[in-house]
Amino acid sequence: MSSEHSPAQTTSLLDSLRWEKFPVLDDGFVTLVDVMGDDASVVQAARVSYGEGTRKVSDDRQLIRYLLRQAHTTPFEMAEVKFLVRVPMDCWRQWVRHRTANINEYSTRYSLAIDSMQSTGNDSWRSQATSNRQGSDGFLKDNDGHPLTQSEQELQSLARKVYEERLQAGIAREQARKDLPLSTYTEAYWKIDLHNLLHFLALRMDSHAQLEIRKYAETIGYEIIAKLFPLCWEAFLDYRVHAMRLTQLDRGVIHRLASSGKTLPASREDFNVAQDQSWVSLERCRERDECFGKLASLGLVTES
Repeated sequence: MSSEHSPAQTTSLLDSLRWEKFPVLDDGFVTLVDVMGDDASVVQAARVSYGEGTRKVSDDRQLIRYLLRQAHTTPFEMAEVKFLVRVPMDCWRQWVRHRTANINEYSTRYSLAIDSMQSTGNDSWRSQATSNRQGSDGFLKDNDGHPLTQSEQELQSLARKVYEERLQAGIAREQARKDLPLSTYTEAYWKIDLHNLLHFLALRMDSHAQLEIRKYAETIGYEIIAKLFPLCWEAFLDYRVHAMRLTQLDRGVIHRLASSGKTLPASREDFNVAQDQSWVSLERCRERDECFGKLASLGLVTES
């Protein structure tokens, strides 16, 4: 795979992506507005310290993979991407927590609020997770979700009606908007460098991220960034998305299991014997659970 594109290829790729609306949720979208740089821009920035005429020390792919693997982030800041997004306001609140981008949002002080709110289908309501206070855990049955969807539709319809009545009565837009629900869609230009974008995607594509913002992140990543920066994206998947971080305590458990003389995969009981001493007295321990999950994914332990 090469990071080099001819001018004609680059123009054709950008023309095919720019201003295409990639749908997200029921009425949201992600659109590429502009991009500065490509894989070659990252490589060029990394090699600038070698000076003009210095021998090429590695091919582009290997250099990009080395940079991402070793967390040399500055070269990735040399490329930038600008998007136009339509997103529900509650999802946008999570989005703007990433304070490393330039943002210009649609203003309901000057313009009418977008006449669209995210709706939830009968089979899309999620129950509260018992082990994670900020997450969800599975979907309700269709029949259980029906009255929730119906009341949501009634609430959203009433909120829009009240908003429009205020406007017709001459109430200022900045005040008339105050009771619009967080499900109301907003739009914004969002410009960010590649390093901070990959950090955003690593967090928001994670399985623990809220489903709605995860869909936006996956659309940005797989539909746009993977095509614009194929070498960076490949390395990002290998070293961030599909990678695993082992702590010192994790390594200690693995060492004790490997030294026990027992055939792997070990049992839950074997894991409990090999666990770190700081976890032994704890009835509940998230770090211990995370360690077990890592080892299970590696085939080193089993539930049985």
